[in-house]
Amino acid sequence: MTAPRRLRADARRSRERVISAATEVFLRDGADGSLEEIARQAGVGSATLHRHFPSRWELLDAVFTGTVRALCERAAGDTAARDPAAALTSWLHEVGEYFSDVRGLAAAVLHNRGNTSCEACHRLLVQHGGPLLARAIASGAVRQDVTIEELLALVGGVALATEQDPSVGHRLRTLALEGIKP
Repeated sequence: MTAPRRLRADARRSRERVISAATEVFLRDGADGSLEEIARQAGVGSATLHRHFPSRWELLDAVFTGTVRALCERAAGDTAARDPAAALTSWLHEVGEYFSDVRGLAAAVLHNRGNTSCEACHRLLVQHGGPLLARAIASGAVRQDVTIEELLALVGGVALATEQDPSVGHRLRTLALEGIKP
């Protein structure tokens, strides 16, 4: 197997412009945002967009993996930084708010489990949220039978249920997270 080729500087810049434009379009229009609009905003042709990202999922992966990684870095920082229950609930609210901000993301991550990019995002969330949950369980703040997969499904479900009115998402997540206390 050969190593992936490095992009030329101009190709790298056009790829970065596509990712930047896609971030804006997906935040504004959701995960189903127009690929043509993304290409137009990036100042590239449709063929260039598809050369860098042969499928919508690959573009979604490039956009969302960066944000999911940032959420995961915060989870890692919170693992030892503060009260275990507060760290877990704060992080879950942050994940839920991001799912709500990008309409369609929760559905993509929760329902497209056969898609490698969605699975990668889900795996990152599980990998980094797991230690927060373990700490909260060890402190006695969370029931021992709760799994990180269940909590991610919960915040994703709230995001899906409140897609038309995300302002109620925080309250619903708070109510639901009360149920994980022993």
